[in-house]
Amino acid sequence: QVQLVESGGGLVQAGGSLRLSCAASGRRSFSTYAMGWFRQAPGKEREFVAAVLWSGGVTNYADSVKGRFTISRDNTKNTVYLQMNSLKPEDTAVYYCVADESYSSVIAGTPRYWGQGTQVTVSS
Repeated sequence: QVQLVESGGGLVQAGGSLRLSCAASGRRSFSTYAMGWFRQAPGKEREFVAAVLWSGGVTNYADSVKGRFTISRDNTKNTVYLQMNSLKPEDTAVYYCVADESYSSVIAGTPRYWGQGTQVTVSS
């Protein structure tokens, strides 16, 4: 089992940047897990944002964030990051960090482990 704790959310103006962090802890090595980010806006379904393979060498992004968001991981710090640039009001949501041994499960939206989420609010 792995525990995930997100940080870095907050209020930012449109066009600004934020970096989310997710610290993982557990009995198994962090590098065992594929990691990802999802988000849920008020009144909307939870949606996939980005994913990164255990090695960091493979990433995937939702079309809505391509070119603006970057996912990365530091296996020496057991942490995954989401750098968010050129933020838009429609990026406002609770952002969740996820983990699973299977990369395809993260991409498919069925990761085993979820964090509690961190709020990101983008003002116009």
